[in-house]
Amino acid sequence: MATKKQRRRRAKIKRHQWEYVETTEEGEEVVLDSPREQRRRDGDDKKDATQMVDRRGRPIQKPSLQRVLKRGAIFGPLLFILVFITAGELSTTQKILQSVFLVAIFLPFSYFMDVMLYRFLTRRQQRQ
Repeated sequence: MATKKQRRRRAKIKRHQWEYVETTEEGEEVVLDSPREQRRRDGDDKKDATQMVDRRGRPIQKPSLQRVLKRGAIFGPLLFILVFITAGELSTTQKILQSVFLVAIFLPFSYFMDVMLYRFLTRRQQRQ
């Protein structure tokens, strides 16, 4: 005989994919509507009206230089390693300058893409 945990897991698998389930403290599973509708029922109407949400229900953040610089801090060393491995005939200083040049191109392009995506998503939500 299957344990309680195994029976719950099987029942969950048999459900349709579009059902959202929340487990209460007592272990009962309550079927919800979509997460967006659940937030509206909880009284977050003001947040939903002021804060835009993408298809997954996550808030859309405005583009910021701080996030772009964090992204540059992640990709900068990776670009340096890539240049160091692929450019065999260059000296070390030339490899470093090449990496700095690539990061200098990457940062404004990344910010520009964030701005374009934000504008696209805001226009889409205004149409709806």
